[in-house]
Amino acid sequence: MASHSHPHDHAHGPHSHGGYNARAGSEAERRRLTMVLLLTAGFMLVEVVGGALANSLALLADAGHMLTDVAALALSLWAMSLARRPPKGGKTYGYVRLEILAALVNGAALLVMSGLIAWEAWRRVREPVVVDGILLSGVALGGLIVNVVAARLLHAHAHASLNARGAYLHVLGDLLGSVGAVVAGVVIWATGWTPVDALVSVAIALLILIGAARLVREATDVLLEAAPAHVDVERLLNDLRDVPELHEIHDLHVWTLTSGFVALSAHGVIDDPYHQAQVLDEVRRRLRRHGIDHVTFQLEPRELVQVKKPGEGGKSLP
Repeated sequence: MASHSHPHDHAHGPHSHGGYNARAGSEAERRRLTMVLLLTAGFMLVEVVGGALANSLALLADAGHMLTDVAALALSLWAMSLARRPPKGGKTYGYVRLEILAALVNGAALLVMSGLIAWEAWRRVREPVVVDGILLSGVALGGLIVNVVAARLLHAHAHASLNARGAYLHVLGDLLGSVGAVVAGVVIWATGWTPVDALVSVAIALLILIGAARLVREATDVLLEAAPAHVDVERLLNDLRDVPELHEIHDLHVWTLTSGFVALSAHGVIDDPYHQAQVLDEVRRRLRRHGIDHVTFQLEPRELVQVKKPGEGGKSLP
């Protein structure tokens, strides 16, 4: 955080610059995403062939989900690569928000996929088809092994960013789909009851839907610059109310630039500019307790503060 003077004796701070590209994903994260992409793409082809030969919707649904995985993982890697580019020209934050866009696209793709699976499952419940249970179980078991390996590779990075979590949710959905397909194959082989194939597909679609809806909601909140879920704005304001010599806060905004990068801007009012440095240091210390490091805080002498109309600017603290 720095304190910068400018006309009218206002001050800016706390300020923490840099680190934008540090949020673009670690080398280990990119390497593991690449490994999972290759594993998923390879076995997706196996499931497409196996699903067609076995006439299994559960297997084809899992293969279709794997197709979205391949696209999602490729999109994630592309977004991470672009996000590492330094800021230039009018893009003062660089491309770090591309990971949020990638997460939103991944979530939307999952929502569409779950709807298509559910629709085809309903059609098959009404018109049951013959399914090769043994072939279904064999291919699904291979898919389960591949997805367990992929999930283990991504688990350590699942909470590093929305982008990484989107990729992890894709793989986790595949893993659950493979489990369901194995169960469906065993039931069909043992009893001959083929509707279980469609029912398992619906269960897979519901699991995908839940994870996708959460991912889309969180990505949308970031793009709308809503305060992050872990920051209680009212509690933050109450904490700042106790800062000595700080009498008023207005135009307060808290938002997420990209995963793990929370920013805040606000204006504060003081009576004596002599206390500016102490006030800014205390503000910085308290904001760090709320997980906020990138801050622009402008201090204004009381005599220069103009009366604002109700509803103007961001959160205000009298």
